[in-house]
Amino acid sequence: MRIAVAGGTGTVGRHVVAIARERGHQVVSLSRAEGVDLVSGSGLDQTLQGVETVIDVSGIPTLSTKKAVDFFTNATQNLLVAENQNGVKHHIALSIAGIDNANSGLYAGKLAQEDEVRHGGVPWTILRSTQFHEFVPMSLKAASVGPLVFVPEMRTQPVAAQEVATALVDAAEAGPKGRAPDLGGPRPEQLKALVSAYLAKTRQKKLIIPLRLPGPMGKAMRNGALIPVPGSAVGRQTFLEWLDAGGAA
Repeated sequence: MRIAVAGGTGTVGRHVVAIARERGHQVVSLSRAEGVDLVSGSGLDQTLQGVETVIDVSGIPTLSTKKAVDFFTNATQNLLVAENQNGVKHHIALSIAGIDNANSGLYAGKLAQEDEVRHGGVPWTILRSTQFHEFVPMSLKAASVGPLVFVPEMRTQPVAAQEVATALVDAAEAGPKGRAPDLGGPRPEQLKALVSAYLAKTRQKKLIIPLRLPGPMGKAMRNGALIPVPGSAVGRQTFLEWLDAGGAA
């Protein structure tokens, strides 16, 4: 199968590319590094020629609702137009678990993306997952000010990015299924505890300052709304196992 991966150089995308190639698929990565701009649509039509399945794991690092909605709307619309023109048979989008009642920031962008996918004219699969283990060091980098690190109050159930990538390649091989079962990690955690464990593993001395984020996004983070419902798919690797396996390197 010829598969195109939007965001193929990112946290999940690089695993998707590697796993799909290991399984014998022909894979093309859609990113600016490969001359493709999802927001403008530049390079998409040519790159999608002969592609059967598109896996979209693209993203934008923002807390702004407008920026998130604009990015995911434009990128998804451009992908779907090019897919329809080139006869792509399956569009797979990675989204976030539990976002229905958290319509702000990045979550609003992902909801807009899902809506575009459902009405885009290409048979589709949407997989919602929880935050990845890699979310912890990313948050630490973004929220550190000198010896302080500001950590939002958040109940999460982190999953390995590689396991999410495997589920996405499985979905490509299975064909369009609509909403796939949500995917979460093996157990619920508090983000503060994960940050503390990461700091200890990497021997960093920082003082954790808890943050209570406002609005629907902050509420969803605190009350466990972003944890998958019972019956969802569950990953195997815990955060501490990920750390021990070299995730903190």
